[in-house]
Amino acid sequence: MKKIGFIGLGIMGRPMSMNLINAGYPLVAYDIMEGALSEVVRHGAKRGVSPKDVAENSDIIITMLPNSPDVKEVVMGKNGVIEGGKKGKILVDMSSISPLVSREIAKEIEKKGVEMLDAPVSGGEEKAKAGKLAIMVGGKREVFEQCKEILNIMGENVALLGDIGAGQVTKLANQVIVAINIAAVAESLVMAKKVGVNPEEIFQAIKGGLAGSQCLNDKAPRMFKGEYQPGFRMKLHVKDLSNAFETSREFHLAMPLTAQVMEMMQSLLAEGHEEIDHGGIALYYEKLNGVSLKD
Repeated sequence: MKKIGFIGLGIMGRPMSMNLINAGYPLVAYDIMEGALSEVVRHGAKRGVSPKDVAENSDIIITMLPNSPDVKEVVMGKNGVIEGGKKGKILVDMSSISPLVSREIAKEIEKKGVEMLDAPVSGGEEKAKAGKLAIMVGGKREVFEQCKEILNIMGENVALLGDIGAGQVTKLANQVIVAINIAAVAESLVMAKKVGVNPEEIFQAIKGGLAGSQCLNDKAPRMFKGEYQPGFRMKLHVKDLSNAFETSREFHLAMPLTAQVMEMMQSLLAEGHEEIDHGGIALYYEKLNGVSLKD
């Protein structure tokens, strides 16, 4: 059985690593946050002392980190994964980062003989705990096949989509669609409330039709209650859209709808709403139009 290294034990990484331990895989873990690391060690992981140490003691190294600079530092920085890498090892980066950075990292670690997959996820904390994430993968098919069994423990929809970077491009597409969809839900429901039609009744009437979506079903009830405990934090969605714009600039793409939603999210961050669920886009529309969906 392959030995797994897991670096990054946040809201998503912690349950993902625990699912691998529950499946019987030997796992060495590392995180700069002692509390998170201790929790996973109590669950059965060995304690790593650095990314280099994790890489030296693993066949497959998984990273689940906040953004591109964090992954670059963990992989290519001092005492990084690259220092403990050698031919035959595989790095699976499950962070949501720029596809351009994924390709840069893959090129560097290939010099040590280390293969790489980029494999960002979608589904949030609840699906991470249940092992039902959607996992979007880029890389060589033969490397994917070596890791597929492990990925299937963490996700129920695992797809290889192309070469390195393809997973990240797919995640960016997912995040663009979700952001615009949530904004459309908020805009339409606030419109209904403003003109005097019950938005909850509209939700019930349309959710089974063409306008129905997982975003509508998940976010509209939050909007009606004004409860935005994070399933996916606003600041993280802004990070993902920032990566989408970085990519769009490289390829000279116009993304006008995404740009509008990004401005809405940035205004909410400026008001202190970094940690709320991204469904809190409704707050932008409520303030703009002087109504509340929860009244």
